[in-house]
Amino acid sequence: MFHSWSIARRLFVANLLFVLVMTAVFGTFSVVEARNRAYDNAGGRMQALAASIANNPLVPDAAATANPSEVLQPYALKVMHDADADFITIMAPDRTRWTHPRTEELGKPYIGTIEPALRGETFTEVTAGTLGPSVRTIAPVRAADGSIKALVAAGVTVRTVDTDVADRLGVIGSIALVVLAFGSFAAWLLGRYLRSVTRGWGPEQLAQLFAYYESVLHSVREGVILIDTRGKAVMYNDQAAELLGLEPSDADRSPEAAPKLAELPFDGSLRTLFESGRPAHDEIHLTGSRILVVNQAPAIGPVPARGRQKPAVYGTVATIRDRTEIESLGTELQTMKTLSDALRAQTHEHANRLHMIVSLLELGRTPQALDFATKDLELSQQLTDDMVASVDEPVMSALVMGKAAEAHERGVELVVRTAGSGGVRGLEIQDLVTILGNLLDNAIDAAAAGDFPRQVELEVDAGAAAVEFTVRDSGGGIDPASIDDVLQYGFSTKSSEGTAGGAHGRGVGLALVRQAVQRLNGTMTISNPGGAQFHVVLPAPVPEEEKA
Repeated sequence: MFHSWSIARRLFVANLLFVLVMTAVFGTFSVVEARNRAYDNAGGRMQALAASIANNPLVPDAAATANPSEVLQPYALKVMHDADADFITIMAPDRTRWTHPRTEELGKPYIGTIEPALRGETFTEVTAGTLGPSVRTIAPVRAADGSIKALVAAGVTVRTVDTDVADRLGVIGSIALVVLAFGSFAAWLLGRYLRSVTRGWGPEQLAQLFAYYESVLHSVREGVILIDTRGKAVMYNDQAAELLGLEPSDADRSPEAAPKLAELPFDGSLRTLFESGRPAHDEIHLTGSRILVVNQAPAIGPVPARGRQKPAVYGTVATIRDRTEIESLGTELQTMKTLSDALRAQTHEHANRLHMIVSLLELGRTPQALDFATKDLELSQQLTDDMVASVDEPVMSALVMGKAAEAHERGVELVVRTAGSGGVRGLEIQDLVTILGNLLDNAIDAAAAGDFPRQVELEVDAGAAAVEFTVRDSGGGIDPASIDDVLQYGFSTKSSEGTAGGAHGRGVGLALVRQAVQRLNGTMTISNPGGAQFHVVLPAPVPEEEKA
């Protein structure tokens, strides 16, 4: 049954038991201390009373008479009444009582210790007499010559002292009840708060739930990261650590030891999203080598059962999915589409030229048809030879040839200049197609939307140390204030209508270009020498024989 109790109930019972034990201990100590103090006070009061009576000259004078009781008994009764004492016994040194609260006890021997008083000492003791147990002080009565002529015993019964203690016990009991009531109320308030926080679960259930959450957290294939309101990554699973390039998180790590977002290697857009804490649904963010889909929502505590208080917000929870492989397949598919479109445009262009040649032959202008075919063949062959000689990559050559035909179809002249013979062997062909295909697409779009002459220039320099691509168009250029923005995912300077730009639609192409350049450890600069110019430098690949 105990294991099914909630933390709140356990705390309430434990606090109640603690208060009860402390009340019992405190009450016992208070009673003992009060009783001892009452006895000490009674002894001190009786000592003062006995000393004052012993110093009264009436007592030794009466002791020298034949019947001391005649003078001393009325005096003792009056003093006993005035001093609130239970008895005052004045006696002879041989214990014979001269005074007593009970008249029948006069002349009888005193019950108690008198030896210290006979030696001249005043002492206090607790002993039983004719009135029962009492606290009494015995003092000697000295004559003028210093001899002891009588003894005085003044005291109060234990029953009287205990009555005073009992009066104090009521106060002590009231204090104990107040402490118990306030302690129980405080425990109830704290238990109510804990019940709302822990949802009525016990520590064993919470430990089991934590174990379940840990298992789920590390078994899911999505990355999960929890960021608190202070901007600390208090928890993330193994998948998130892999996707975001973080060190594996220790499950037992204290929230105070969690790293801040500023200390983690996040890229700009991802860091901005995490720091903002805003909700996000299937947002695409590009890191150095990955394309991530991020969802983010606030981490909200339980809704209070009563009252209008809003639930607490503990931070934000973000889930991260890796879309790199999907985008890679999409890029590959788009590459095939680009090549297909290029071949279609080239086929269309060749069909037009073939119709021209056929028409010239039908008109009997064989020399002009032959001259036209020869020049067209030389132009195409020269472009092919230049590309193959420079980059030594058939796919790249086919891409540029297709883009040249596509540009011509849209009324744009594509001028290709090549230099060097280092080649691009060893570089990822998909990344190269992503870079060059998107840059040429954007350049052709910009040139086609501009004024005549519409032209795109492509310069390829495949050197021994690096491969450089320069794409320049005759369009309107890029606003200098937007140069940093055009490389962000989702940003586009094109209108919603018109020609599609980029390999993946608006605001995506240049972001993928930037990612591909970073993946190949290259650099890209943007300028506006009359139109937009993109200059990409990629380190030349290491030959396989050198790697070995």
